Amino acid sequence: MPILEILTFPHPVLRRRAAEITRIDDRVRELAKAMVETMHNAPGIGLAAPQVGVSERMIVVDLSVGGKPEDLLILVNPEIVNGEGELVLEEGCLSLPGLNENVTRSQKVVVSGYDLEGKEVEVEAEELFAIALQHEIDHLDGVLFLDHISRLKRSRYMTRRKKDLADGAREE
Repeated sequence: MPILEILTFPHPVLRRRAAEITRIDDRVRELAKAMVETMHNAPGIGLAAPQVGVSERMIVVDLSVGGKPEDLLILVNPEIVNGEGELVLEEGCLSLPGLNENVTRSQKVVVSGYDLEGKEVEVEAEELFAIALQHEIDHLDGVLFLDHISRLKRSRYMTRRKKDLADGAREE
């Protein structure tokens, strides 16, 4: 399975609402495998299909980063059906290099979606697992954790990112 390229901000696919997956077939299962491998290789604890340039509603989450296969969760068309409590935790993102900031999210969530066999599943999550699910589902709606931080911090990051991209282009 090839390691996929992880798109970084400000790539336009990251800001687009991803399309529903209407058929779970071999193509979707192959994409899921490639996403898992890419996430583990990065290494990261979550990845959404838009981050690898596929504007479709699928996420992979693995808090063990490949350490415990039973921790891997792959969800097609995931949706948050309930959230409660509040938790502030530092987040980072493979698509936002160099940015780690505290974000306030629901402390507990219930997420529904489909597994790779097309069976409906419901997942209850707390703490870091809940945060990871919310973060990845945001990606499916074109929302980045950058949108959850203060305007000043967001502006500073965007300025720094533009400079980094310009510096990189000059080096080539």
